[in-house]
Amino acid sequence: MAWFFINENITSDQYVLCGENAKHISKVLRMNRGEELTLVTPEKIQCKCEVFSISSDSVIVEVLEKKPCENEPDVEVTLYQALPKGDKMEYIIQKCVELGITKIVPMITARCVSRPDMKSLAKKQVRWQKIAMQAAMQSRRGIIPKICDGVSFQNAAELTKKNDKTILFYEMGGEPVHKILTQKPKTLGIFIGSEGGFEQSEADLIIRNGGSTATLGNRILRCETAPLAALSVIMYQTGNFD
Repeated sequence: MAWFFINENITSDQYVLCGENAKHISKVLRMNRGEELTLVTPEKIQCKCEVFSISSDSVIVEVLEKKPCENEPDVEVTLYQALPKGDKMEYIIQKCVELGITKIVPMITARCVSRPDMKSLAKKQVRWQKIAMQAAMQSRRGIIPKICDGVSFQNAAELTKKNDKTILFYEMGGEPVHKILTQKPKTLGIFIGSEGGFEQSEADLIIRNGGSTATLGNRILRCETAPLAALSVIMYQTGNFD
């Protein structure tokens, strides 16, 4: 069933879709009257709907059923991702959204090769947010994870103080995730490095702020593999793969 996000709550038995959603339904999916789709509201209510009519610029649907979306994990994970080279960030965003990430914060660390200026980074952010939306639709998420403004490592370390738990995945070693997450946090921040990993001083800053360094085993993972492995382990450890 096609899955769409809307920016308002549905208060009647019918709802009118316009803009990109309507275009996608009529021009891309070529849906017809009587076919079903799902709309998800900002309050994570999923609404099962049936197409009532389709015009060149709008789609009217009838609401058949409403219920809370049950597809979201019960731990909110923010990924603080050091900027990788090329288009690897697009892959990271797409797959992390599928796996249940809540928010992604691009950051520039000491060993980042990719160092776009703020104007370039802002353009990339628009594209990254679109990728996140498309991945959320495909994987039937209850939210569209937010792609935040790019920050320095020091600012990211400050931001993560708001989380219940912070883990930096460090190529020089650390504790296994299951030993760090002895209790399920409500909010969790995870740090993943770029191709060159992290400086020791960066790991030390996270530890001073109350975080932990973690390992993903004896093998060194690529920067686009590490966030997927880390998030998968966390979702398993917190019971979100059950």
